[in-house]
Amino acid sequence: MSDSIETMPPLVRRVRAYFAPVNRVAHQPTIFDPAQMGLFAFSAPPAPWIDLGWITKFARHSGTKVLPVRMGAPATTYLQARTEVEATVGLNFESWGKLQLSLSCGTQQLNLLHPAAGATAEGSGAAAVSAVAIESGSTASVLQVGTAAAAAFTVGQWVAVDVDCSGQTGYLGSGVSGAYVRTALTDVDYVRRITLNVSQITAIANGALTLRTALLAGVPTSAMKASPVVGFCDREGSSFFQEWSALFVGEGQQGERVLWHYPRLQALSGAAETNVASSGGYEKVALGAAFRALPVKDPVDGETVVCFRSYVIA
Repeated sequence: MSDSIETMPPLVRRVRAYFAPVNRVAHQPTIFDPAQMGLFAFSAPPAPWIDLGWITKFARHSGTKVLPVRMGAPATTYLQARTEVEATVGLNFESWGKLQLSLSCGTQQLNLLHPAAGATAEGSGAAAVSAVAIESGSTASVLQVGTAAAAAFTVGQWVAVDVDCSGQTGYLGSGVSGAYVRTALTDVDYVRRITLNVSQITAIANGALTLRTALLAGVPTSAMKASPVVGFCDREGSSFFQEWSALFVGEGQQGERVLWHYPRLQALSGAAETNVASSGGYEKVALGAAFRALPVKDPVDGETVVCFRSYVIA
């Protein structure tokens, strides 16, 4: 048998999605090294990759154009050249959560902060109750806020943790940029409205809020405050583009893996949902998402790359 025919094609049941931050200010994506990390446990991806669960209808499309370069008479193809590089990805998220909603809407994904008493109704959430200062001794998973302040929160509730808005412009949001602001705003809670530095409270005791997952931005700074969140909201037609690094993993029946690493993905379309028939006459609402891949330079040889596809042997 030829050495080039060693194994059957991978039999993959499902594909799992992982996303990681892109530093928009420094233009720095998160890089995944398949040689070092390719066989990580599905439920424990290497930091800072975030597990967003199983996906369906995963589809990659290459729009890269290759044209012949002809010479002579009659014209004969002597070589080829790439004239355009284009790659897109489409998928449905099987799980709903803050990040899945953010990625599927493709623009600012607002946290609906707990409204202040008597606040004027607004389409993206009314004025919020006063945020609570984060005290020393806090970690990415446990927020120290004091016994009195902890009474403003309940177990099961989400919490947004970030700095006050005090006239900042440019990319805002700790850990991952949640918005781009061109002119100074007066809403002191705006950064906490758009931040992705959120988590769900699982326990409250002795003035401490224990979180289900660690905050994306890590240990809170002394300038950060916490606001209770009642839900999430996105706005069709707004101008901001989400940008993330992405990793999609399919595992074969023999333990081999196919990995697709996109260092930079930006949303290709607005919010969309797909209704899928479920049992009992119900319809399951799946979050549809589509992305366009943007380029990076591979330091190995300076080549421009939009996707790394790897096959890791079992």
